[in-house]
Amino acid sequence: MLISLAHAQAAQGAAQDPSGGLMGLLPLILMFVILWFLMIRPQMKKAKEHQKMVSELQKGDEVVTQGGLAGRITKVGENYITLEVATLKDEPVEVLVQKQAVGALLPKGTLKTL
Repeated sequence: MLISLAHAQAAQGAAQDPSGGLMGLLPLILMFVILWFLMIRPQMKKAKEHQKMVSELQKGDEVVTQGGLAGRITKVGENYITLEVATLKDEPVEVLVQKQAVGALLPKGTLKTL
């Protein structure tokens, strides 16, 4: 008898408050909106800027890779670039690097000051 009374009370309470389900989801929806504006949106914007910078790379640009390697671009391919990182006995030391590994574009003449 006790179980049937409890079941009847739960069913009666749910029928009285039709907006209870929506109000229960409101904090979850609000947290998702806050998460979107604080984390996801800025990350997408940063990724778009990086993609634009990578697509505009050209011969002669001075760059730093995400691994910290600084050099001047000597060749630009579809997915790879060739960086001149040093000169040894009047011969350039070149390294093949993926375009996506470029972390930052340096102002012209920066490598001479390093």
